[in-house]
Amino acid sequence: MTSAAAPLAPVRDVVLVPGLWAPRLVMAPLAARLAHAGFRCRLFGYAGRARPLEAHVERLARFARATGPAHFVGHSMGGLVVLATLERERAIACGRVLLLGAPVRGSLAGRRFARHAPGRWLLGASATLWREGREARWTRPEPLGVIAGSLPVGLGRLIAGLAGPSDGVVRLDETEVEGMSERIVLPVAHSTMLVSARVARQVIAFLATGRFVRENA
Repeated sequence: MTSAAAPLAPVRDVVLVPGLWAPRLVMAPLAARLAHAGFRCRLFGYAGRARPLEAHVERLARFARATGPAHFVGHSMGGLVVLATLERERAIACGRVLLLGAPVRGSLAGRRFARHAPGRWLLGASATLWREGREARWTRPEPLGVIAGSLPVGLGRLIAGLAGPSDGVVRLDETEVEGMSERIVLPVAHSTMLVSARVARQVIAFLATGRFVRENA
């Protein structure tokens, strides 16, 4: 007589990926809140401006395979790295996926920043990621959530004069992913997402259930 297969254990590991120019330790405040909720966090770092997206995808894929099944959370450019890695490397076992303030459809702030030599130098190999009309699709079965900010405080707003709702760096319409499970907009700025208790509560809820907790703005 064959015994029934044991149910799969829930995924508890979380890979956290920061944005352009940011060291992996910038994700530490969010990681601490996730750890308090029972998750095991792995911080992934990469040289955002020094190499093209393909190089970051290769490194994150190796990191993910060594980690094993995990949820993924990417902030800003880190969201692009996560999205590209999991779409291209479909054998990677993942749980739920979250993008925080990720300009997956290009970045007006980035394009205007690139008009000047210092800006082009600072953007480095990432400059091609911010082109207008960039497509963003999620075709895997795992839930993909998006958290966008609506508090327009940030360097991008000063440089680019962003029109419409934004988090001060990324416009709301730049965060849309075709095939995403859901998106929530919170009154936070681009950089403060990572230290916001409100954002952390939504991250924990989505990683645990695949859904955001609806709340009043």
